[in-house]
Amino acid sequence: MAVGPPDDDDGDDIEQELREGDAARDENGIDFYGGRGMSAFPIAFFIAWAIVQSGLLRIGDTAGLVAGMLIGLIIGMLFVKGSWKTYANTVFEGMTQRVAATAIVAWLWAGMFADTIQAGGFVSGLVWAAEAANIGATLFPAITFLLAGLLATGIGTGYGTTIAFTGLFFPAGILLQANPVLLFGAILSGAVFGDNLAPVSDTTIVSAVTQDSDIGGVVASRFKYAIVAAVIAFAAYVVAGGAMEGISVAGDPETILSDRSESTGLVHLLSMGAVIVTAVAGRHIIEAISWGIIVAVIFNLAFGLSSASDILLFETPSDAPLADGLSGLPIVEVVDGGEAAVSGSIYSGAQGFFPLIVLTLLIVAGAQIMIRGGGFEAIQEFLLNNVATSVRRAETTMVGGTALVNGMITINTAAEIAIAPYISRIGENFNINGYRRANILDANTAALGYIFPWSGGVLVGYTQITQLPGEYDWFTQAMVVNPADVFLYVFHGWLLVAVFLVAAVTGFGREYVHDRESEEVARL
Repeated sequence: MAVGPPDDDDGDDIEQELREGDAARDENGIDFYGGRGMSAFPIAFFIAWAIVQSGLLRIGDTAGLVAGMLIGLIIGMLFVKGSWKTYANTVFEGMTQRVAATAIVAWLWAGMFADTIQAGGFVSGLVWAAEAANIGATLFPAITFLLAGLLATGIGTGYGTTIAFTGLFFPAGILLQANPVLLFGAILSGAVFGDNLAPVSDTTIVSAVTQDSDIGGVVASRFKYAIVAAVIAFAAYVVAGGAMEGISVAGDPETILSDRSESTGLVHLLSMGAVIVTAVAGRHIIEAISWGIIVAVIFNLAFGLSSASDILLFETPSDAPLADGLSGLPIVEVVDGGEAAVSGSIYSGAQGFFPLIVLTLLIVAGAQIMIRGGGFEAIQEFLLNNVATSVRRAETTMVGGTALVNGMITINTAAEIAIAPYISRIGENFNINGYRRANILDANTAALGYIFPWSGGVLVGYTQITQLPGEYDWFTQAMVVNPADVFLYVFHGWLLVAVFLVAAVTGFGREYVHDRESEEVARL
């Protein structure tokens, strides 16, 4: 998920959450007909539903995925032994998990920020800059990957970066005739890079704290893995950018580019800079993005990039009590016979993520049921007793275990918290250094959280893309990328997993406890 730390005691909060989870698991376990494996039914049903809906039926509808998760939770309840009360309470418990709330808040703030600088013509500025620098369809995906990675590393939010870049760089790339699937994959790859490497990322913090390592040492030790994957991914995007054709834009592309090319929109680089500087200074990501929104609104109004009504507008009926008194305000419009509504970038930036928010809460609830039902414990025992029988197999098991859990839990921080204790146990059994364990845990969690078509990273980007036809008259539904299509093009994600598979098999970068001692576990 990669959002900045909530406060200075974030490491303590994570440790407390893990301790409370262990205690609750012992006291509030759920027994299923069919054994512990049946606790995975709601999540497994959802994954099967997502594959059929998105992959086979080609329906990229988040609300449809919500229905699938709801049905999975209902059917899963039928397999519970005895009273269903504990099962029902676990659903509520999962939906109130902090990891879900953190993702939701990040999406809302990032969505408002992206739509506000989009209203201020930032896309037009990007098109102008690309033309001025002679960056065409071949190079644009690679450059997008690079810039997305830098932003995600700076602000510590992979989800926020995905939202911003799909709302801003994606339409600019389409105008430049870049392939939409490749471009979406490049954005997700950049989010993976920052999610994995940012010191203020939630996944970085969780990986370090749960493996008894300091955050600074963990980040420094994982750079060599991340940069190898990034260099190869950048080259792959250059090659693929030249080989994969873009999609036709209705009308004359030259005219559209000319009409949409305006350098003044680049002033919002300062808006993004405000977010980066504030986040790097150690402030909470919500504070950082809030400053970005404030700066963006000021620039929009001061430079005439957008009107106040483009940012926020109340459309009120003429018979409303305050209609006449407030009609002179730039953010109030009296409509006769029309439908009352609220609109503008602040509203649309948040509103578009409501279906995904519901889906996220339900998925985390399903994961909590699997924890209470012993499904994760069964996975742990199988891995420890049958697979991790040597150092090489232990590290390969860590990679595979994180992949398995991330395939089931689509919010990467939640998946990381679920699998972290098992990674620790496997590693400790073979005396593997905490830095090494944290790197394996975080890299694969960060990567796979943006690859699977039903994962949070992919869906948050897809949700933003689906709003673009309403933003631009030239953007058609044919340009919206189905989540199932981008699977193979998240190059950095796949390469990061491959790097750690190779490292596990060959021993590259392997450290044991006696090789290096971690500093005291850092507290951000």
